[in-house]
Amino acid sequence: MSTPAPSSLHQALRKGFSSLKNNQKVWRSVLAECGPLMASLGNLAEQSRALSNVQISSTPLRDFPDLEDRLRFKLSQATDTVLGQLNEKMSSLQSVRDAISNQVSAAVQLYEQNTDSLDVLAVTERSATTPSIADMLEWLQDAERHYRQQFLRRKTLLQMLRADNLSLLESAPKRWKSLESPSTEDCITDALCKVSLFMESQ
Repeated sequence: MSTPAPSSLHQALRKGFSSLKNNQKVWRSVLAECGPLMASLGNLAEQSRALSNVQISSTPLRDFPDLEDRLRFKLSQATDTVLGQLNEKMSSLQSVRDAISNQVSAAVQLYEQNTDSLDVLAVTERSATTPSIADMLEWLQDAERHYRQQFLRRKTLLQMLRADNLSLLESAPKRWKSLESPSTEDCITDALCKVSLFMESQ
């Protein structure tokens, strides 16, 4: 397998899987930070709902006429702050998506440029330490698609959320959690396992 095309393709594939491995960790870490923020959003929405259901004028707190407005303003401000923090996390997720996409695109592009000089055997041949080029390209493209879709779905959900839409805010934590795709993440981890010897054999 010392011909130029498979050799340069193997280098591109190694870069792709290296980027995938590093960025999968970053992705998981950012998502772990998003969990508590989503829970905060739900809690703030519940507090706003409770405030709407309480007639402050018929409680001892009626002596503070602007109390309800001040509380509502504070809750709204807190909600905007959390939404801002979540948008910052989305920027981090976008960086992960872009980094993976760029490396995978580079590998696919190199493969397409060399299809004429690659025979079927060179693309499908595998050994004990090296999966086939075809398999590795497929794994990388599957992973890239997963992160692209995950980012898009999460961004779409966040764009719908506003401090004045309590029902959406209340359901946001569950909806965010429902976007998780552990089976696909397991497949990506599995693929990284399958290429571990290949990665070490440069």
